[in-house]
Amino acid sequence: MTTLSDFQVQTLEGGDADLAQYDGKVVLVVNTASKCGLTPQFEGLEQLHRELADQGLVVLGFPSDSFAQEHGSSDEIAEVCQRNYGVTFPMMEKVAVNGGDTHPVFAWLKQEQKGLLGGAIKWNFTKFLIGRDGTVLERFAPTATPDELRPSIERALAA
Repeated sequence: MTTLSDFQVQTLEGGDADLAQYDGKVVLVVNTASKCGLTPQFEGLEQLHRELADQGLVVLGFPSDSFAQEHGSSDEIAEVCQRNYGVTFPMMEKVAVNGGDTHPVFAWLKQEQKGLLGGAIKWNFTKFLIGRDGTVLERFAPTATPDELRPSIERALAA
């Protein structure tokens, strides 16, 4: 059975990240964009990250230009996230979340939790909650706010 631990990605800074480092953690994977109407969700995601990290939550941001709202370079993305929203959670390289060049992490996530469009990601800020065992627990719509995710996250942390 495939789990989050089976994937390696690049960080926004260009380094390697083995997602096995998050074994035993509850992980919230989010496809992000800095030029989207939902971009202010970074603030709530950062708040969840800060408040629940000690209990085992990790938020992972994956910038994506799949919806033509993330044109910037890695440095520009990092600057927007940090300057405007104080993001300290790990940000990965810009990836495709739909289409023929979909990143393997998102191909797996979409297979595990299909969503309303069959498997496609509907929009930026689609969120996937992954349990401590590395399996996908839930998928949340782009409009689901970080506060609305808190009960599901807290249940996963308590499990």
